[in-house]
Amino acid sequence: MSNTSRIVMKIVSGVFSLLVLVLVVVGLIRAGQWAYDFGYRVYTESPVESAPGTDKTVTVTSDMSAKEIGDILEEKGLIHDATLFVAQLKISSYSGEIKSWTYTLNTSMTARDMMQIMSAEEDTESE
Repeated sequence: MSNTSRIVMKIVSGVFSLLVLVLVVVGLIRAGQWAYDFGYRVYTESPVESAPGTDKTVTVTSDMSAKEIGDILEEKGLIHDATLFVAQLKISSYSGEIKSWTYTLNTSMTARDMMQIMSAEEDTESE
């Protein structure tokens, strides 16, 4: 291999390494932005609609997971994102406290409001 070929190969190798490094850094920045946005939304997510909103009936059973409850709430248009709801529920004091019942929830409620209603004692639950 000639001296010129070695120089060209070193340049190509250096450019390729730099390209990989740039892609990794961009990927890390994007992942960080997504994580920050998700974390921010966990604590600040707004209701789907402003008051007075729309009432929706939701039935929760004892065998439902947090993800299944979130999926139903998202399907009914009560929350924006089921995955976000699961994170909110897991870090809240309502984790593991959701009761089986049929609830009337409103699109102007926050996820925390809904969790509070769904974890309340039976005499204060919505029907």
